Amino acid sequence: MRSMADTADTAQTAEAADKKHSRTAAKLARQIGAFAKQHGGAEGQLAHIGQAGTRIVLVGTDGGWGDLVAPTYAVAQLAAEKAGLTLHEDFDGELAARVRTGPYEWTRMAGIQVGGPANPAA
Repeated sequence: MRSMADTADTAQTAEAADKKHSRTAAKLARQIGAFAKQHGGAEGQLAHIGQAGTRIVLVGTDGGWGDLVAPTYAVAQLAAEKAGLTLHEDFDGELAARVRTGPYEWTRMAGIQVGGPANPAA
């Protein structure tokens, strides 16, 4: 049987979690806004990445891309909403076609495997 103190503690814990998620979403929204400003606008897609949370994939109007990680899907959605980010259901077709990669990405993602230049030592 739960006491009134247990119920109050649970409510306070939930309220603290909601405030933390709201602050996290606001921070992510600012980062999304900064990315969009730097790249002439942006659109995105949310992708579950297991226990690590949800990845917010960003694609700028200029083809630049990046990502952020939110602790939950709900926080990622809230951040996108606060930033005014247009979301796509999938990262394919039109959105993926806009991504522009450069030498850095080719070296990091495939260069080593296909005989490209080695990555500099860290």
